[in-house]
Amino acid sequence: MPDHAPNLAKTPVTIVTGFLGAGKTTLISHLIRNARGRRLAVVVNEFGTLGVDGDILKGCAIPDCPAENVVELANGCICCTVADDFIPTVEHLLALDPRPDHILIETSGLALPKPLLKAFDWPAIRSRVTVDGVIALADAEAVAAGRFAPDPVALEAQRAADPGIDHETPLSEVFEDQLACADMVLLTKADLAGAEGVAAARAVIAAEAPRPVPVVELIEGVIDPAVILGLDAAAEDDLAARPSHHDGEDEHEHDDFDSLVHDAGEIDDPATLIARIEGLARDHDILRVKGYAAVRGKPMRLLVQAVGARVRTQYDRPWRAGETRATRLVVIAEHDRIDPETIGRALHD
Repeated sequence: MPDHAPNLAKTPVTIVTGFLGAGKTTLISHLIRNARGRRLAVVVNEFGTLGVDGDILKGCAIPDCPAENVVELANGCICCTVADDFIPTVEHLLALDPRPDHILIETSGLALPKPLLKAFDWPAIRSRVTVDGVIALADAEAVAAGRFAPDPVALEAQRAADPGIDHETPLSEVFEDQLACADMVLLTKADLAGAEGVAAARAVIAAEAPRPVPVVELIEGVIDPAVILGLDAAAEDDLAARPSHHDGEDEHEHDDFDSLVHDAGEIDDPATLIARIEGLARDHDILRVKGYAAVRGKPMRLLVQAVGARVRTQYDRPWRAGETRATRLVVIAEHDRIDPETIGRALHD
């Protein structure tokens, strides 16, 4: 594709989360220096005198990630300032010429990742970006010791200094929320923790994570970018698999869209389901349908992904032993467009 040709594909975004001092900026600095031809852009949301702000990342600037592609958000915790800061910033980066091939977002040490993940369904950006992956950094020594953060005092000072943080979440719950959203966990400072510390930290992560996630040991932020970029997780499409202690709390919700979950049994014909989803989008302004279906007689699960009336399906994996074969679809629409009875009738098998 020529450089001047419009890029109609969604721009992938990697969210890098983890406590202050876990090594987020060190990791992103390494990714910038090893971009391998990718045009990168970076959003930094960090606070506190012990945090590392955007100036250091701008100092790592290279042609594939010039200084103007590094944006620092300093008006508050990004998960609490989505509308005011995050959405305009992403729009700004998408308007750059040339447009970034990949956007990295470094959250503050106290940010809750799921509200940020939900922001990718906002009308202004949902058709233009996708969450390639959520990467959670965890300090191996701190996790093994049950402190979770390498410097809890500094984090509390950050909380006190930032009036934009409107959630008073215990550090243990923030850690659990970070793990719950993650597609991969990077266990940092593995050399300092030693073999026993790393083993203990891995045990904690395995116990706290709601689903199995890869855990990779890391020293000084050095990792092959191919390991964490290009995951194609589309994390915004499986929010239900990323539980949070704050699910349902008003201060971390926005009312631009509503959703419901449609549960059903096995279906006979995928083509019929696709037609029903297409009709639902046309007749009732449904924005998204995503989930999976159990097709009678098929050993594989059918993954369903619809944007408006465009429906994609694929068999993604076999049904696991003991797993209930069922159809489960998340339906998303603009505020006040969700009617459970109407949707149930339209999708009923």
